[in-house]
Amino acid sequence: MDAVVMPKRLSLNWAALLIAAVAAIGALPAVAGSELLAHVPVFDITSPPLGWVDFCARLPEECGGASRVPRALPLTRQAWARLVRVNKQVNETIQPLTDLEHWGVVERWSYPDDGYGDCEDYVLLKRRMLMQSGWPRGVLLVTVVRGTMEEGHAVLTVTTDKGDYILDNQRENILLWSETGYQFVKRQSQTNPNVWVSLRDPPLAIGTATSR
Repeated sequence: MDAVVMPKRLSLNWAALLIAAVAAIGALPAVAGSELLAHVPVFDITSPPLGWVDFCARLPEECGGASRVPRALPLTRQAWARLVRVNKQVNETIQPLTDLEHWGVVERWSYPDDGYGDCEDYVLLKRRMLMQSGWPRGVLLVTVVRGTMEEGHAVLTVTTDKGDYILDNQRENILLWSETGYQFVKRQSQTNPNVWVSLRDPPLAIGTATSR
């Protein structure tokens, strides 16, 4: 059988497509078009959630005070891959269970070391794993949001030089904050985990949050 000879121009096109496909694997997320969309607008200091206060009373070593930290983490390919791995690992390993079913109380923040927890427990574990990997605490911010049905929910905000990205136990994908569809209520400040700040919703929310 005669060999099929591909025209030179077509061969170059196929090569370009192959290179693009390989580069897309592990590619960084798209950057928001404006600073307003990239980072959550932060306002006044507000009260921390009672669950965080109780968590810190039980585990004060997990709630250290003020520190100097970079304002945003450089979002390299390696950093993005680490975020994806941690989010996937925790979401697939921990089984959802309400605090009432788990502890017999309405609200209790804790590490899900027994394999069960609700939204804030997923957040605490992801935060701990990333900090143990050497990530600065000041870019890993516990955040309170509301879903489409006004239900309260906790997510982890990771502040990077390309925007604020959300790790969520209700989603497989890591999204830019303005793409989640959530109402952003408050989160930890970057300089002190025990100081919380109020937030503002994105000007145009894309997507829908689902409750668990």
